[in-house]
Amino acid sequence: MIVLVGPTAVGKTETAVQLALRLCGEIISADSRLFYRGMDIGTAKPSLQERQGVPHHLIDIADPDETLSLAVFQRLARQALVEIWSRDRLPILVGGTGQYTRAVTQGWEVPPVQPDPRLRAALEVWEKEIGKEGLHARLAVLDPAAATAIDARNVRRTVRALEVILTTGRRFSDQRSSAPPDFPSLTIGLARPRDELYLRLDRRIDAMLEAGFVQEVERLLAQGYSPDLPTLSAIGYGEIAAYFLGEITLDEAVALIKRRTRIFVRRQANWFKPDDPHIHWFPAGEENLAQIELFIRYWLSNHLTS
Repeated sequence: MIVLVGPTAVGKTETAVQLALRLCGEIISADSRLFYRGMDIGTAKPSLQERQGVPHHLIDIADPDETLSLAVFQRLARQALVEIWSRDRLPILVGGTGQYTRAVTQGWEVPPVQPDPRLRAALEVWEKEIGKEGLHARLAVLDPAAATAIDARNVRRTVRALEVILTTGRRFSDQRSSAPPDFPSLTIGLARPRDELYLRLDRRIDAMLEAGFVQEVERLLAQGYSPDLPTLSAIGYGEIAAYFLGEITLDEAVALIKRRTRIFVRRQANWFKPDDPHIHWFPAGEENLAQIELFIRYWLSNHLTS
């Protein structure tokens, strides 16, 4: 399996499609934002043309009000791998969500703690009282490692981590075990200078707005999806929803999206570190595609003959 990682807007989608075309590959999305139907523009989902040219998996597999847990993702990703291998094609796992890529490459096993509806309800009430950041701050006190890995805006994951901690009396981060997968994988990282990446981020957000991002959020709200859903609280969707609720102006929403996206990119660096010995880094860009392809072919030839 080939794994392609890197920060938002670095160019993973374009690179993955080109590599898949050159290497007889199929793409498995490990970007949690792409799972949900109707959330296309604000997630920079691969276009229909890109998906027709190269088979994509785990895109548009849930509605915005459905919960797609890490365990479910792992099961679906494994099924996709088996299907792709059965066709003698190369799976390419692509993601900006570090937790999801690591779950597959390291074979994470989710803590076997059954949901406690009453405890979960109490935690959700507590979140309403002290806010997302307040709840996340409590998690940071109990389990700094878990808090670092969980976005403060993702209330569902924060609640789940607290639920496991309070149920077991042990830190959530200590309960994650792993069983290395029974197949080799090569992880390719794409990088750009920070100022270039920020410029690409700003341009991409502007392009989203021109493509109808505001109308996309309006349509989701009109369909009855609550702005409190984790999906509609995500960066971009949450700010535009706040605009429709009259809490901020559209200009303020756009400024917040750009600022919070930059913060998110810096958080992604916790998962994709430049000195990670398991990640082989390349400068992003079409001019470097041939070099990446040759590196992958060399790795494949060694593993196919070993």
